[in-house]
Amino acid sequence: MTLRIDIGGPQSGRVRFTASPLAELTAMLHVLAEPGHHPQLAGWAGEVWAGLRPELAERLREAEFLWRSSRADFLVPARPRPTLAEELDDMDRIDDETYATAALVTTCGSNRVRFGAPSPLSDAAARERALDLAQARGALQEAFAQRLLADPAAVRARVRDTLEQCAEAFFDAAWADVAVRLATDLRVKNDLLKRQGLGAALAAVSGAVTLAPDGGRIVVDKLQDSATTAHDSGVTFLPSVFGRPHLVAVHTPGWQPVVQYPVAEESPGEPVSLETVTLRLEALAHPLRLRLLRTLARGPHTTGELAHAWELTPPEVSRHLAVLRRAGLLSARRQGRYVRHTLNLPGLTALGPDLLAAVLR
Repeated sequence: MTLRIDIGGPQSGRVRFTASPLAELTAMLHVLAEPGHHPQLAGWAGEVWAGLRPELAERLREAEFLWRSSRADFLVPARPRPTLAEELDDMDRIDDETYATAALVTTCGSNRVRFGAPSPLSDAAARERALDLAQARGALQEAFAQRLLADPAAVRARVRDTLEQCAEAFFDAAWADVAVRLATDLRVKNDLLKRQGLGAALAAVSGAVTLAPDGGRIVVDKLQDSATTAHDSGVTFLPSVFGRPHLVAVHTPGWQPVVQYPVAEESPGEPVSLETVTLRLEALAHPLRLRLLRTLARGPHTTGELAHAWELTPPEVSRHLAVLRRAGLLSARRQGRYVRHTLNLPGLTALGPDLLAAVLR
């Protein structure tokens, strides 16, 4: 499953790497809303929550679905500015219908309020549907949707004021350090883009982001099948310190494609593809293969030994071992006339974190 971004050709000029204060602020807000996704930042999140004024803490809870499970598109700008204030000014220039629809997508869940459909600000049936979807998501979502549809200007002003209060409470202090790390990452990416081309720059973003062989599409390995186009507008890549492990992608029709990616760690682990995770889960779904792995966990075995241990035929064992090898869960080594199979314990151990990373990506 992939997100495919059509860039219309291999020209690197269609892709830009830059930093966004607003996108990083909302990455921080996501950490505060979902600290379980970011155990390495649990201490930071706890300190921030402890230091927030009660009124600001309540404001964050009332609007957290703008950045909790997904990010409202206007919070991940395609044309970043040097300062948060400038990006908030750009956000204010978005018309009410576009803003409300983007906010309701996250408020109502998934993409069930679709761009291009009648606006819930002006269409009674669309308004009723939006409110029904928000109600199904919870009382906070319903209340937010009601306020937004009744008085979008007041809600927009309150959201901006909340973000400005976050800047004063914790973002400005964190940004001073974050900006240095983002600038370092951007120098690397832009140098690769200039000297080695788009494929090399994308490979440095993540093993989950690649350039299609024809050079016309960027492929993002995510738990979705979707496509968008960026022929004229291009694609913006935003590094993030607080975003790990997520790859946030804005790809809704009407919005310029944006990908926010985590900056490289000092000792980065190579992301495992969704295909590999799927192969491993399928391999482990069969009870006979689990029994074979249990025996191999005690040490290397030949096909004949495994067949004898579990009262199976050698061809039957061979078929199951082939599935496990394709999934990268065991290796084979010839010793004289025998081939001994060995469990790939690190690969099996990493399946839990790999699965979590694939889901959160």
